[in-house]
Amino acid sequence: MHDVLPHDHGDPVNIHHLELFYHVAKHGGISEAVRRMPYGIQQPAVSGQILRLEDDLEVRLFQRRPFTLTPAGRELLEFIEPFFSKIEATRTRLRGEVAQQLRLAAPSAILRDHLPKLLEQHRSAFPKLRMSLHDANQATAEALLRKQDVDLAITELEGRPSAGIQCCELLKLRLHLLAPQRHRIRSASDLWKQDEIGDPLICMPSIEAITKLFRQGLQQISVNWPTSVEVSSLDLIPSYVRAGFGIGVSVAVPGERPPPKIRQLPLPNFPPLVIAALWQGKLPPVAHAFLEKIKAHAREVMQTAATR
Repeated sequence: MHDVLPHDHGDPVNIHHLELFYHVAKHGGISEAVRRMPYGIQQPAVSGQILRLEDDLEVRLFQRRPFTLTPAGRELLEFIEPFFSKIEATRTRLRGEVAQQLRLAAPSAILRDHLPKLLEQHRSAFPKLRMSLHDANQATAEALLRKQDVDLAITELEGRPSAGIQCCELLKLRLHLLAPQRHRIRSASDLWKQDEIGDPLICMPSIEAITKLFRQGLQQISVNWPTSVEVSSLDLIPSYVRAGFGIGVSVAVPGERPPPKIRQLPLPNFPPLVIAALWQGKLPPVAHAFLEKIKAHAREVMQTAATR
């Protein structure tokens, strides 16, 4: 066997020179390779780089006229062909996978309750859809976008997005209180009339967007109402309200019915919870198509709510 690749002596073999030799060997000569290679390169350049490859390897790889591979050339071709022959197919496959990869960030409640059906519909347009889903609030989502770890974020908007982040508002959800159906209170204004609110408050942690908005609204009307029961999820609030632990803070999702045995008390003058889409730069087609689907869904939800 010929030792056609240097190991511990000389400079490393130039991978581009090996690629040129592969095309020359595959197409049966330098002039034919130049005509059929997937990128443009002049014949003198190919000839010069093949000579450099032969100098590096210290062997003759083929006879020029008529074109014939030498034993060393056949051995080298056998060695490199499995790699170079699969490059185009691998590139096509990888591009196809990337073209149908959706990297998405959203809070867990949105990922769990609102996106599965839309993602299922999206998969009908992209049958090989692969998804990467991240639980994230606005700050985390923006960090993921800047690092290019996600393409698109659907999140609660807590403030103006940072520079370079594009934003599209999707929904404005009004805050409301949840009280047991048998409760004597019939509106939130009945609570504000009290010198001191006696009902315990069930609320999410202070770092959550909905709680920040609720506290802003209380501050505007000069009401102090400390949290008595802190829960980690909006889903838990109706259960604890029904169980008699107090009055809860939630949001009114258009089209959704009130939880059973619960009365909703609107908070019309409180700031709404804004749901927005965030992205950076030009969206990949699969992410752009999903953004358009999200926008259409949001419009449909608002139109349905307006007709009720």
